[in-house]
Amino acid sequence: MINLEKKLATHPEMNTVDKNAMIVVTGAAGFIGSCMVGYLNEHGYENLILVDEFDWEEKELNLVHKKFTARIEREFFFEWAEKENLPIKFIFHLGARTDTTEFDYSIHQKLNVEYTQQMWKYCTEKNIPLVYASSAATYGNGELGYDDNHEVIDKLQPLNPYGVSKNEVDKWILQQKTQPPFWAGLKFFNVYGPNEYHKGRMASVIFHSFNQIQNTGKVKLFKSHKPEYKDGEQLRDFVYVKDVVKVCYWLMQHHVPPGIYNLGTGKARTFKDLVTATFGGLDMDANIEYIDTPVDIRDKYQYFTEANMSKLKSVGYIDEFYSLEKGVDDYVRNYLKAKKYC
Repeated sequence: MINLEKKLATHPEMNTVDKNAMIVVTGAAGFIGSCMVGYLNEHGYENLILVDEFDWEEKELNLVHKKFTARIEREFFFEWAEKENLPIKFIFHLGARTDTTEFDYSIHQKLNVEYTQQMWKYCTEKNIPLVYASSAATYGNGELGYDDNHEVIDKLQPLNPYGVSKNEVDKWILQQKTQPPFWAGLKFFNVYGPNEYHKGRMASVIFHSFNQIQNTGKVKLFKSHKPEYKDGEQLRDFVYVKDVVKVCYWLMQHHVPPGIYNLGTGKARTFKDLVTATFGGLDMDANIEYIDTPVDIRDKYQYFTEANMSKLKSVGYIDEFYSLEKGVDDYVRNYLKAKKYC
């Protein structure tokens, strides 16, 4: 089993990746992946290999004006990469089936578990550093807390097949005796931000709230079905996608101990706060209606999530995260109002 090094770097050594380096981004046409491509472009990286399923017209808009070298269909990537034998210097594996309402586990097994295992093996064989997307969905109902401790991962009980698939990957990776020269698994908490227009039901509450406000002038939130929580005061760790890609980029640029890291803000906020901030971005007073949580998801509904961010901070990440108010305001004013892309 791989253990995180006990001695963590307060000021990690820079690991500068040349601007001409070839970098792979999977899920590149999706929400977080396309924002990652844009962030790399902003920092001068254009020799990018984009991997995804490129047959969804609305996702194509996420890549307008992005600069890259090639686009490769997900199912052909490994065959193509072996044939071309390209000098890939880093891989951001952000692609996955993220639908938490998809209960056919075989889909998650193929797209999330087996594909990530294949990516790990490829990076190990080719000596390529890897950052991959895990998820806070692995924590289930939070009975064991939200600490990114390797010793806890095997005990976690996710609430849906998506969370199970992500945790199976984490467990498998921690059992591997051979590994890439560097790797990090990032447990994304509730990510929101531009380029999620295509996500439908799985888009963030902010995205849905914005559309509800535009259509009806109000937002519907789920009632609480637990006496210890008031309606709208269910708590989640909402993290802006601009912070997510910034951390991914930082991990590419610094020598830190390999391991699985939480990626949230470390500060849980209520859905009421979130929706109020969305109204604020539209210069409107909040108008919220509370409705019953659907019975089919009621027993799987999380009432509290909050990332323990001490591990990432302990290895040297010191930048402040967007506050909920600032992140939502930026998203609403600068992207949703004009349907702009990151």
